[in-house]
Amino acid sequence: MATLRYIVDDVDAALPFYAALGFELVERWGPPFAMIAKGDLTLWLSGPGTSARRPMPDGAEPVPGGWNRFVVEVDDVGPTLEALRAVGARFRNEPISGPGGTQVVVEDPSGNPVEVFAPGRG
Repeated sequence: MATLRYIVDDVDAALPFYAALGFELVERWGPPFAMIAKGDLTLWLSGPGTSARRPMPDGAEPVPGGWNRFVVEVDDVGPTLEALRAVGARFRNEPISGPGGTQVVVEDPSGNPVEVFAPGRG
């Protein structure tokens, strides 16, 4: 099992987005923190007020975003994209198809990237 932590601005706003990707709530520790899971992946959503959001010794503050991402594999990107559009998700690109399959990068409500990927049927 893998566990990832994503810094988010609002856990309540993030939960419907991840539910559209098939994640289920495992634990909720007040407004600033939730654990969600899909298969063997547990994702910790850390909002303002959690220890993960505290400034580093040099003053740098952990913030959402970037380009590193985890991949959610689906059979067909179409239905998943429809579910994500229904919860107001922002897309960084249109679906791109290549020899390995089709991918699209979508942002959670805080701007963290998630790749939705459907393998090619070759």
